[in-house]
Amino acid sequence: MRSPCNRRQFIQSLGAAATSLCLSNRILGSSPPTAPVAVARCRSYGAEVLPTLARMFDQLGGLERLVKGRTVAVKLNLTGSPEGRVAGAPVEVTSWVHPQVIAASVHLLGKAGARRIRLVESAAGTAQPLEEFMRRAGWNPDEFVRAAAGVEFENTNPPGKGGKYCRLKVPGGGRVFSAYDANHSYEDCDVYVSLAKLKEHEEAGVTLAMKNNFGIPPCTIYGEGAGIDEPSQIPSGSRLMLHTGNRQPSKSSPPEINPHSPRDQGYRVPRVTVELAAARPIHLAIIDGVATMAGGEGPWVKRVRAIRPGLLVAGTNCVTTDAVATALMGFDPMADRGTPPFESCDSTLRLAEEFGLGTRDLRRIEVRGIAIAEARFNIRAS
Repeated sequence: MRSPCNRRQFIQSLGAAATSLCLSNRILGSSPPTAPVAVARCRSYGAEVLPTLARMFDQLGGLERLVKGRTVAVKLNLTGSPEGRVAGAPVEVTSWVHPQVIAASVHLLGKAGARRIRLVESAAGTAQPLEEFMRRAGWNPDEFVRAAAGVEFENTNPPGKGGKYCRLKVPGGGRVFSAYDANHSYEDCDVYVSLAKLKEHEEAGVTLAMKNNFGIPPCTIYGEGAGIDEPSQIPSGSRLMLHTGNRQPSKSSPPEINPHSPRDQGYRVPRVTVELAAARPIHLAIIDGVATMAGGEGPWVKRVRAIRPGLLVAGTNCVTTDAVATALMGFDPMADRGTPPFESCDSTLRLAEEFGLGTRDLRRIEVRGIAIAEARFNIRAS
């Protein structure tokens, strides 16, 4: 039996090999990879969430083969402040992934044999423990601890329990950055899960499993108030530098490849998103679309409003999963800049496909559960 360390090295080597194959596919011009995507109706955050997710994971081939005996990092989408509200609604029914979806996912990962489950997020503007950040939203993190054995929390703004930041290198060198420094949790895991919310995004068109990775870079290095030479002790400000290039990360981290490249957010945000999805590959994507928001990614976007699509989406390839979710929102995943939802930005889906991470072509994606045509809703008319 492999030791935990050897298991981690084995899984990471598989991820590196898969990325290498994707890059080879891109260079040779062959088709990007595909994988099935599960879609299900889920009308509320009540008792139906757990059996619905269990059925979806079974449709994808089961979780045991992916997580048994392994350390799993689950990147949550807890964007913005816990106090942020859309028309007074709690954050979990608009901008944050819902705690019921988190608890159900954690339970099923534990049931499938995960040795350790670490919930991670770079909590906005704070170095406080992630559990305290959650409590500010009125959540009880003990519910996640009770959902499975070996549950941990990590606010990934500070270096955390690892004591120092790790370096996630972009295969092939990247376009904006060649590598990103991050909390050890994004490297110190065998399996990485992106647990996202189904939303639109002002600078990326949509924010789904891949865009959730945009929350990996710590604000101590990539925030407006980050240290100049070394990371700051306390995170301050948003990751605006990744959006606009108005400054560089702390000098201890890799600088931009070309500081004279476009400063346009619609150019930079999609490319940074794809680089992060390549540097920290996603093994399992779960998208909460039971209740969400239309018009943007957070309550700071003036035109946003709460909606209830009543959907859950999951897949083992982040591009195919995001492509199906984009189609469910009423958009064409083959669209590009100038066409909804990418009116003012390049398509993250196209860039990820060109990078070799996966296909956005629905003709090549098997949808299990409910068909897209049956589940589709128009997010802009909802």
